[in-house]
Formats: sequence, structure tokens, C-alpha cells
Amino acid sequence: MTSAKSSRSAPSSVTAASIVSSLLTVQTSKAGFVDLTAEIVKFVREARARDGTVLLFIRHTSASLTIQENADPSVLADLTTTLERLAPEDAGWSHDAEGPDDMPAHVKTMLTATSLHIPVLGGELALGTWQAIYLIEHRARPHQREVVLQFCGATA
Repeated sequence: MTSAKSSRSAPSSVTAASIVSSLLTVQTSKAGFVDLTAEIVKFVREARARDGTVLLFIRHTSASLTIQENADPSVLADLTTTLERLAPEDAGWSHDAEGPDDMPAHVKTMLTATSLHIPVLGGELALGTWQAIYLIEHRARPHQREVVLQFCGATA
């Protein structure tokens, strides 16, 4: 067994005196990834967030949220291909009330996430260098999606 060298900053404490909420409405155009990072950064600034956490929750069963690489677009293309392979339209689904992409969209949502938590440190999202926050539209046609945003923590 090998051991890894690690380090950790000293713990900090925050009194979570504030909960700030907002509803983000996103108009999608087709299946794929929509970068929400700039909107979340704007929300954090408007909330005057200092230290705490941002919660994102999508109010749909055929769209989802993820944190993924923002540098190479081929990553998102490969992720789209993977989701299509895991839940193809032609798999013989029973549920097809809204078309052939209906049930596959539900499966893709189940495989990804409907909520995310992102730490806020010193008024900034604590994302890694190559990370972005995405809404994943799983349906082929345009939809209006709602994402609930909440900051919990200390404000300036």
C-alpha cells in the first residue's frame, strides 16, 4: 500500500446567519450542456456571500445539474455520447407520453444529479481551475427550466 502526502488548512468557523434564495430560469434550445457558472457567480455577489455554501436544485425530472470540465469541449461531447449510450431512445421504453426522448431523459436525470452544493470561500465559488456548473438538458426540443439557488452562510 502506498501513502499519499496531504495537507489541510486550519478549520474555520462561520455562523450561518443568512439564507438568500433566488429562482434562475433558463431557456434551453436543445439537448446538451448549458454553462450556468456566470449566473451562479452573479448570484453569490448579489447575495453578498462571504463564507458558506450555495445549493442548486433543478425542478425537473428530464434535466439535471453537474460540475464538469470547462476547458475542452470534447469532454461535454463525450459525456453526451455516454448518456445517449446508457439510455438510448430505441430501448423499447414503456413510457413515451411526450415522445421517444421522454423516458431516456428521466433515466439520464437519475444517473446525474438534481442538486449540487458548492462551497463559497471569501466570497468566491470554491470551484477548481477547470470546473464549471452545467445544466444538462436531456430533451431534444427547447424547454424552460427552473433552478432554485440558495446561499447559506455569512454575508458581508
